[in-house]
Amino acid sequence: MTWVLIAAFLFAPALVFGLVGILFPTTDDPPRWRAAVARLLERLAERIRGPRPVVVDPFAALRVQERLGAVAHHVQRLEVDHSTFARAERIIASQLAYDQLLEEACRMAGVAVEPHAKGDPAERFREEVELAARGWTW
Repeated sequence: MTWVLIAAFLFAPALVFGLVGILFPTTDDPPRWRAAVARLLERLAERIRGPRPVVVDPFAALRVQERLGAVAHHVQRLEVDHSTFARAERIIASQLAYDQLLEEACRMAGVAVEPHAKGDPAERFREEVELAARGWTW
């Protein structure tokens, strides 16, 4: 019990002085009121300016375009080859991968991705047309 009292008498003043010291700014830090006003003004400026445009890495877009082309070529080969084992499952899996790549490309190009069922050909066509209209090729 004496150790607890000794520790309390040693650390309590340090804790109190530390908390009081936090309230007073140092010469290096700006006053707290000035930092709070700056944060408030920055939020107001963000509201007035609106959202900043998202800059897409051109190499990431190129990678997605290459993958779209490779998966589309793979689907075309599967559709022509009638001797492939489990052909229907492979085509479905490849088309789902193609759809996911299309959604990623749409996000990069700023095309709205609407909720749809998996493998919806109408949505796939819409996304392809929107991407082609924005200059994407694969």
